[in-house]
Amino acid sequence: SVDSVRLACILNGRAQKPLPVLLQVNVAGEEPKSGFAVEEIAAAAEEIMKLPNLQVKGLMTIAPLVDNPEEVRPVFRKLRQLRDSLGLEHLSMGMTDDFEVAIEEGATIIRIGRAIFGQRRYS
Repeated sequence: SVDSVRLACILNGRAQKPLPVLLQVNVAGEEPKSGFAVEEIAAAAEEIMKLPNLQVKGLMTIAPLVDNPEEVRPVFRKLRQLRDSLGLEHLSMGMTDDFEVAIEEGATIIRIGRAIFGQRRYS
């Protein structure tokens, strides 16, 4: 995923062939998370789509960690609305704890590593 125009320009300059990318959007506006702000994604997407070696395929987000997956539904819904307004194909959103809500809101890509591989073990 690409979280800044600067990174997109670097990837574009180094790509040997067209590279499919997702644009990361910080829908919830969480301080420690990277990604485009909701209000800047349209302009950023337009700029990145002009880069010849990048193919913008969709948007992605990492929702806040919550106890009830329903609490992140507005985040997923907003990303879907942004994707639709940009005419893009993919939505990468939803992880092990909230993927069902993400699918209901239109996710085409989910990240459910913990559900498949189990809890990470750090040593």
